Amino acid sequence: MKRITHPIKMHFPLAMAAGCCLFQAAAAEPNFSTTEIEPVVVTATRSATPLAEVPYTVHLIDQERVTEMAPQSFPEALKEIPGVFIQQTSHGQGSPYLRGFTGFRTLTMIDGIRLNNSVFRDGPNQYLSTIDVLSLRGIEVVKSQGSVLYGSDAIGGVINALTKGPVYRAPDPLAITPVAKGAKNVQPTAPAPLAGGPYITGLMSTRYATAEDSWTGRLEGSISEYEKYGFYLGLTGRTFGDLRAAGVGRLPETGYDELGLDAKLELFLADNVKLTIAHNQMVQEDVWRTHRTIFAVPYEGSSIGNEREHYFDQHRHLSYVRLEGTPDNGWLDRWQATLSYQRQSEDIHRTAADRSSRIDGFDADTFGFDLQFESGTAMGDLTYGVSYYLDKVDSFSDRFRADGSFNRSAIQGPVGDDSDYHLGSAFLQDVIKLNDRLELTLGARYTYAKAEVGKAEDPISGEEVSFDDDWNDVSGNARLLFGVDEEKHLKLFTGVSQSFRAPNLSDVSRLDSARSNELETAAPGLDPEKFLTGEIGMRWDSETVSAGLAYFYTDVKDMIVRAPTGRIVDGLDEVTKLNAGDGYIQGIEFDLSWQFHPQWRVFGSVAWQDGKVEGFPNSTTERVEEPVSRLLPLSGLVGLRWDSPAERFWVEGTVLMVDRQDRLNAGDRADTQRIPPGGTPGYTVATLRSGWRVTDAFTLTAAVENLSDEAYRVHGSGVNEPGVNFVFGAEVRF
Repeated sequence: MKRITHPIKMHFPLAMAAGCCLFQAAAAEPNFSTTEIEPVVVTATRSATPLAEVPYTVHLIDQERVTEMAPQSFPEALKEIPGVFIQQTSHGQGSPYLRGFTGFRTLTMIDGIRLNNSVFRDGPNQYLSTIDVLSLRGIEVVKSQGSVLYGSDAIGGVINALTKGPVYRAPDPLAITPVAKGAKNVQPTAPAPLAGGPYITGLMSTRYATAEDSWTGRLEGSISEYEKYGFYLGLTGRTFGDLRAAGVGRLPETGYDELGLDAKLELFLADNVKLTIAHNQMVQEDVWRTHRTIFAVPYEGSSIGNEREHYFDQHRHLSYVRLEGTPDNGWLDRWQATLSYQRQSEDIHRTAADRSSRIDGFDADTFGFDLQFESGTAMGDLTYGVSYYLDKVDSFSDRFRADGSFNRSAIQGPVGDDSDYHLGSAFLQDVIKLNDRLELTLGARYTYAKAEVGKAEDPISGEEVSFDDDWNDVSGNARLLFGVDEEKHLKLFTGVSQSFRAPNLSDVSRLDSARSNELETAAPGLDPEKFLTGEIGMRWDSETVSAGLAYFYTDVKDMIVRAPTGRIVDGLDEVTKLNAGDGYIQGIEFDLSWQFHPQWRVFGSVAWQDGKVEGFPNSTTERVEEPVSRLLPLSGLVGLRWDSPAERFWVEGTVLMVDRQDRLNAGDRADTQRIPPGGTPGYTVATLRSGWRVTDAFTLTAAVENLSDEAYRVHGSGVNEPGVNFVFGAEVRF
């Protein structure tokens, strides 16, 4: 099979590297001034709320921190969040675990629009890697949020990727009201009025990493007039070579290429009305899943596959139109209406040991509508609205003989062909201030879901079948937030959140490989999964100390689990799905940041999890309680940071410590290509980072990751992590 590479993706990052160095000499230094602004998040409440005022465990990763970490991909930007670990089937296929859940049991959004669709499968998936981390102004993670605000899938939590937009320059920093006006990315300036006309800014950046043999280039620009219009355009190119892991050298077929594009137009139609038209996309080519192939490199006794090829081409395109307003009077404080269209395409190329091959894939077109209102009333601050998403899915599977000639086309691809999936809901949340220190949050959501499978292969007869099913759910939540002291440095929060996951097309119609040596087949007639999470925690925020402590317990009921049927199909063990996963997951998370000197800060975190869920490891009739698959090992992070008095230079060192994970269920033990016999060994990894703001317009960063060149693998991953890795970055603003 012929694979096509895109020359622009190979040369664009190198051009950016040269451009950063050449352009710096000519770049005029903008007259930037900075102002300390209290962090504000939108995902936890669906409205702009100070981070300290939300009754959830929330983590915010801003654009500056992304620049400092210089992650390879979007999932890796989340790796320092307590209680989160990033499983990587390959280094272009990362999947974060939040409080024991991943894949379609965590909800990922882009600007509040669902990335999740009905094709998402059980366990880790690669779709978060189609988000360009350099196109984001921030990432918000809300753990155990439940289904009230965003619907199905938000069990482990919600990840919201917030994209960049036009940069505005206001005539007076006191006049900036980004929440009321909807103007994001406002750049404060001196109080003196400025001349009218367009405000033009730009950015060029590059990243190079030795262990990945990778180049990344980013180019973006903005033109705007404050409270009139703004246009933003960004382009990212990446090329990754084969990864170098400690002790084994270069890992074959671990390199890949990708190209990302993002654009946003904002029009201020009136003083209180803004129209946003946005588009972002990512194209990935030749992302191999090497653990299933003969190119896999064993780790601590893990096995290797027998396929000659197994790689993915992925395309994702999201476009949306959003109209929002903040009326000056009346019963409505804010309203927002969003129309969206998203296409996710996937082609999986496989060549078996006998040189026969196949290409499986799908096109999932998602049409979305979301309407949201906010009203301050005598009964509290209300947030309410409706949403509807329609997935239209085509899937295919083409088979070829060993000589390359066409053999046949199957009835369906990874999921049922010519299928539709409907997801509609309405919600209401009320935030009630009981007194100056105590706040109560109550909410509920009704959801209707329906799957219409046009063409599926019957797992028994092999004949073409069609079927449909529908589900209803009502979920609620109740949360309390209490300010202990008058200054409200210490906050206590507690509450319960219901969440659910409606069966999707992958559950009811999947016909594709699951874990190593397994084939997952269709399972109509499933019921929704039900979850109830209780959480209690505290936060302390002052000028020098920030700390958080939380305990959570998630009751699991009717979770859909795989069960072996005893049949062998195409040389793989057939598994079906059943609503049999009753159990629990619990955990403790702690994080601390202490500015013990004007230039010195120490920080760290610890996370522990435990959980068991019933399943069918041996047959569809024998139910056994086992550890949750890919449970987080006991993990801790400690770090020390120094910033120069003029804030021109900084140095940071971190040490990540992860315990051995040998609490395995039958599926983990059978997944010998990714999990070594007896479990995944623990590891300790040290990283040193630094940055130098040479001028207000030019910044350099450098890092040494895995200082000790330790050979290690994240639990459940299909490939080792990089050995000692030197990472260099440069950024020019103009």
